[in-house]
Amino acid sequence: MSSDVSLLIPVRKYRAFPGVFAWPGTVHLNSSRDVDAVPLEQLKDDLIQHVGGRVSCGFDGVGKGSVVLRRDPAVKAAEGYRLDVQKSGVVIAASTDAGIYYGVQTLRELVRAQGRKLACCRIDDTPDFARRGVYYDVARGKVPTGETLKALIERLAHWKLNEFQIYIKNTFTWAAHPEIGKGFSPYTPDDILAIQAHCRLHHIRFVPSMATLSHNELTLQLPEYIHLAEKPGHGGWEGGTMLCPTDPKAFRLTEDLYREFVPLFEAEDINCCCDEPWELGQGRSKRSADRIGRGRVYLNYLLKLHKLCGKLGKRMNIWGDIVLKYPELIPEFPKDVVMLNWDYAAKGSLMSRTREFTDAGLPTMVCPGTSGWQRHGTDLPNAMANVTNFVRAGKRFKVDGVLNTDWGDFGHRNPLGVSLHGYAHGAARAWYNAGVDDATFTQIFAAQAFGERSGRLADAIRTLGEVAPLVNPDSRCLYHALVEPIRGPANRFVKRFKRVSLVGHYPDQFPSMIERGKTDALASVVDMLSVSNLWPEPGPALPEFELQALADYRLAAAMDTLAAERSLLGQAYRTGCKIPSVELQAWADAMASLRTGFDALWRTRFRPSRLADNLRLMRAAESECRQLAR
Repeated sequence: MSSDVSLLIPVRKYRAFPGVFAWPGTVHLNSSRDVDAVPLEQLKDDLIQHVGGRVSCGFDGVGKGSVVLRRDPAVKAAEGYRLDVQKSGVVIAASTDAGIYYGVQTLRELVRAQGRKLACCRIDDTPDFARRGVYYDVARGKVPTGETLKALIERLAHWKLNEFQIYIKNTFTWAAHPEIGKGFSPYTPDDILAIQAHCRLHHIRFVPSMATLSHNELTLQLPEYIHLAEKPGHGGWEGGTMLCPTDPKAFRLTEDLYREFVPLFEAEDINCCCDEPWELGQGRSKRSADRIGRGRVYLNYLLKLHKLCGKLGKRMNIWGDIVLKYPELIPEFPKDVVMLNWDYAAKGSLMSRTREFTDAGLPTMVCPGTSGWQRHGTDLPNAMANVTNFVRAGKRFKVDGVLNTDWGDFGHRNPLGVSLHGYAHGAARAWYNAGVDDATFTQIFAAQAFGERSGRLADAIRTLGEVAPLVNPDSRCLYHALVEPIRGPANRFVKRFKRVSLVGHYPDQFPSMIERGKTDALASVVDMLSVSNLWPEPGPALPEFELQALADYRLAAAMDTLAAERSLLGQAYRTGCKIPSVELQAWADAMASLRTGFDALWRTRFRPSRLADNLRLMRAAESECRQLAR
């Protein structure tokens, strides 16, 4: 496509023609179907902001207007469209409602890039993958409000994503098991239906995803469910982390939960998860595992679950990590089970193993990640390389789709706004992989998503995304160093919060992240992120969601700065150096200020859930520095 058209989501075929279309003072947008009201209203808002003048929408079917939407069976692809910018106006044609919607999204990008005059062109566009999704964790302590999710859904749809999954453990109100969701601000059935209705408006499939078998530590610590555990006490959890796969009573609990939750969703798929069953074959199922093997115990459980999904009218999707440990069992899986192959490293070894699923005739999705969890500002180089390489593998092995994951381990302190770059990059690669240039993507993202074209915001995003791996190749260091006790040991705070959702999947002997940071790199991080004009001021008329995202970026930078400073203080303390009281007090004061901002931003877009757990950790870190200062 033309190099002077800065589209965030690239198009497959772009042909330039002489001339321009100049928007008139009064713009009329026309369609023959009122189902197009949603994208036309979006376009109307963009025109008012970026072009000005009067804009009206009509559905008279006459086919006249500055922008005309037409159904054309000649456009064969289900989500494809044709967009013609002529001197007399713009025509978007598609054979489906979704195709029209995506054509309007491209026009919105053209308006943002070119303003009052559009270069004449013809675009013929279709996606690389049928399923293009984002997977968002609402199970680790941070539960978005309905309004937050609706705003996010609109951005994802604008980037031509067509699937959205939220990860549920206990953040749902089960009538038959009300104790499970208490204290976690759970969604009600009405909440789920409202989110689904909004997804439907924007051509997004809202797919249920629920921790099944494994990752059930929060349920199994409740007294009424601990008897269903595979191995109580594993990982420091009272009930361990997984249900016993051979216990019929444990499976009946799963049936109860599924029968309440799953029928709320219209999508044909359900993500049953079933990943990382750490205690598999080590506890109550050990006798069976010794007799038939752990892999077959796992397979037998999945076959029971597959029948349950079938009874509920759903196609089972599962994470593929455990299946790849027992590849000899792959031929025995029902051919309608969708394998979700995940790997979050830039050059992960599991990427090439996608072929084992597709060669077996199993529908498959490749699942990279934002590299945002256990980081405040993401590991941007890894995130972009992970998506780029995994999507290329997906193209090579002809998978069904791309599911870009964004987790929230250890209390989900990572801000939502910082993940938007990863969502957009994954969306661009999933729509038309060959059209994405990673070198210029961040610049285009800043311009399209935030209207910032000077390059300063793109530079700041790249700077923030590069500091975590600079400190240590294990780019989680700064995230944990922010609250790790200076006086050690690191596992003190793990044990303190083992009973709540704040803690992820580290062993009790938690490695010290303070000590793993490179001293010279930590000092550089403080310098890089403390530049007074690092973050440009937001432009006029920026929507509230984007304003919050910019605030998230500033918060992430402040957290990484304090984490780097705390690492330097901690390393000095542990080597016997005397730290001036004024430095410790200054850090504590900065943490107090950050904690107030963190609290306010959380409450703006998220339910209370486990906010208190995060604030407790921050307060403990602040208090420790004040004690050391004394």
